[in-house]
Amino acid sequence: MLRRLYAWTMSLAGHPHAFLALGLVSFSESAFFPIPPDALLVPMVLANRDAAYKLAGWCTLTSVLGGVVGYGIGMLLYDSVGTWLISLYGYGNQMDTFRAAYAEWGAWLILIKGLTPIPYKLVTIASGFAGYNFLLFVVLSIITRGARFYIEAWLLRRYGEPIRQFIEHRLELVTTVFAVVLIGGFLAVRYLI
Repeated sequence: MLRRLYAWTMSLAGHPHAFLALGLVSFSESAFFPIPPDALLVPMVLANRDAAYKLAGWCTLTSVLGGVVGYGIGMLLYDSVGTWLISLYGYGNQMDTFRAAYAEWGAWLILIKGLTPIPYKLVTIASGFAGYNFLLFVVLSIITRGARFYIEAWLLRRYGEPIRQFIEHRLELVTTVFAVVLIGGFLAVRYLI
């Protein structure tokens, strides 16, 4: 079943609507969606390595725009939508701690968490909730999300075929590691912050 899903994802990576789908996933992941855009970016770059930087740029742009929506949720709708989203992910009790950390370490939190598997939507909503400087938030988001997606695109463009072979031969292992990293990001926020 996993191999069929992989084959289906790879076939969709070349589909004319794949670019739009990547943008939608990247946008929504920054505000509320649990799956990171890497799940689409990786197969799309592997399917067309010449478009690696275009895809990374698109992913960065849509991620930052989604981050602006997440910031707005935290700033304007925290008592309704923001609280619900944060509670949905199990982090409702940590927002006051997160807000205090933003007062002292805001820029570093955005930069570090934008590169890690820690859910970026928590950073965007918390930034708005904490009233972090909006322009600085956007600039830091461009830096951190851009670095993440462009580094990923560069690696896939440069080492694409060996990476693709590795993924295809060890699909179960790669999927398990991806799931562990994704869940680990959620757990890190819940228990380490």
